[in-house]
Amino acid sequence: MKKTFSLLSLFTITLTLSAQQTMTPEALFQLGKVSSMGITKDGKSVVYNVKTYNAAEGKSFSKQYTVPVTGGTATVTTEADALLKNKNISPDGKYSIGSNEVKVQKVFGKDFYPDLTKSDVQIYTDLNYRHWDTWEDGMFGHVFLNTLSGSKTTDSLDLMKDEPYDCPQKPFGGDEDYIWSPDSKQILYVTKKKYGKDYAVSTNTDIYVYDIASKKTTNLTEGMMGYDIKPTYSSTGTLAFLSMKTDGYESDKNDIIVMNGTEKVNITKDWDGTVDDYKWSADGKKLYFTAASDGTVQLFEVAYPVKKTAEIKQVTKGDFDITTLVGQVGNTMIVDRTDMNHAAEVYSVDLANGTMKQLSHVNDATYSSMTLPKVERKYLTATDGQQMLVWVIYPPNFDPAKKYPTLLYCQGGPQSPLTQFYSFRWNFQLMASQGYIVVAPNRRGMPGHGVKWNEQISRDYGGQNMKDYLISIDALAKEPFVDKNRLGCVGASYGGYSVYFLAGMHEKRFKSFIAHDGIFDWRSMYGTTEEVFFVNQDLGGPYWEEGNVAAQKSYNQFNPVNFVKKWDTPIMIIQGGKDYRVPIEQGLGAFQAAQLQGIKSKLLYFPTENHWILREHDGLVWQREFFGWLKETLK
Repeated sequence: MKKTFSLLSLFTITLTLSAQQTMTPEALFQLGKVSSMGITKDGKSVVYNVKTYNAAEGKSFSKQYTVPVTGGTATVTTEADALLKNKNISPDGKYSIGSNEVKVQKVFGKDFYPDLTKSDVQIYTDLNYRHWDTWEDGMFGHVFLNTLSGSKTTDSLDLMKDEPYDCPQKPFGGDEDYIWSPDSKQILYVTKKKYGKDYAVSTNTDIYVYDIASKKTTNLTEGMMGYDIKPTYSSTGTLAFLSMKTDGYESDKNDIIVMNGTEKVNITKDWDGTVDDYKWSADGKKLYFTAASDGTVQLFEVAYPVKKTAEIKQVTKGDFDITTLVGQVGNTMIVDRTDMNHAAEVYSVDLANGTMKQLSHVNDATYSSMTLPKVERKYLTATDGQQMLVWVIYPPNFDPAKKYPTLLYCQGGPQSPLTQFYSFRWNFQLMASQGYIVVAPNRRGMPGHGVKWNEQISRDYGGQNMKDYLISIDALAKEPFVDKNRLGCVGASYGGYSVYFLAGMHEKRFKSFIAHDGIFDWRSMYGTTEEVFFVNQDLGGPYWEEGNVAAQKSYNQFNPVNFVKKWDTPIMIIQGGKDYRVPIEQGLGAFQAAQLQGIKSKLLYFPTENHWILREHDGLVWQREFFGWLKETLK
């Protein structure tokens, strides 16, 4: 059933914000979070979801809408699933595929000793005993082939029976990890067929093909050693997928591979960038993909089949991020788009000239009632002579005759792009709206500036990129409108590591620090993080390899705990209790070191949060404490 989405209901979530002049934490959490779901079967409309948060009830609510791909009035729908094509139904309609959790291994005391049902002990004899925010429980996601009779399932077959492997891939995989072949004869699925220590030190996922007639499974990407993910077929039946070359390197150059018969052709190998996501064109003659580019995320196209050298064309340009490729309709591509002043909305892109048209308008009224910060590009010469982009975000109604407290923002990753994203935690619009200038460098290690720039940071965590940070804040501190006596430094994950490291070497530049889930002690990190391939690649190996020069440099010269005696500045430390990527002892160790040295410090411990803050109430606490600390320490 559908009903027209009235102007009154369109702006319901923004009525309480109409008096707002600048962004606040409360206003931020009242925005509608827009995410596209797909294009309707008839190709005429886009279906998107809007999630809103009710602070009084402490709950989130979701509604689905449709809007014509040419633009127009948004309409509420309660039939979103029926409007969209179900990719999990075979093209001939005889089968469906899906994933279910299956108990494969014994873990709990009661698994081993059925008479001891009250025991909650967990027993492990190998690694990967926990991942991201979940302890291993012996359950694995398996792909099932379901035989259909009308709308009912008459038979189900586990394609991965008794295997201790996951599809979708944990922790972030979805149903893009399993697809149908166009002829309904085969199922392709992504998994990493490794277990225990082998799983923990490897990124070698492969694409497997299950043949329904023969009931045989073959490895399509045998010998390809990095991540191989997201298989998709073109309208003409040609298969493509994303691939990284190096096992254990999660931030390796990501390329598009196309199958030409049995030959695998890397069509982006000569392009100096890394692919985020891609889609085939409707006619199967092009592939469209997104990638970081000079501090933004843009849409690109490449023709197929390629000539001697693939001709890659950038379709869109501007200071924004294209965050989701939804699909092509005629000569337009439907996407989600953000910038540092606007949360995601649905847009169409004219594929001929790159012009964009906004289709959803969920948060327009809110932003129109606000004075927005100014976002500016600056290019600085780094200490090694290379040019570096630095985003500078100024407070609303910025007055260059005044002096403003200023924050150096340290991005996580470390090899994640610092682009025109819109975060509900690290939100530059919100920071600037509280009266802070934000300095956000595209330091070494970030995609969008060439593969060499991106790769430089590995095994050099405390090296060139720290110089990039300091030259950025020093350059801005020379401006008359920056108060050099009120500089702060903030960041999460690798950004939190950066805060801890800079706290021991900043030479009194900063008056306040905030570190969220940052690495404090590399030896402890190596002994407790779950994806060991990450520390092996980025540090050079384990700390006990005394002859390993790269590793010893990381554990000694680039280890924040070794310089904690130089800490002399107030610091707030934030730690998630279910963060198994950067586990709890990192935050607790840093807080204890600060406290025992008599340094003004505060610990925010979120026992049920992981590496991120996902619950809205916790998010509001986070924001209030964040700005409360800055107000207190940057007087």
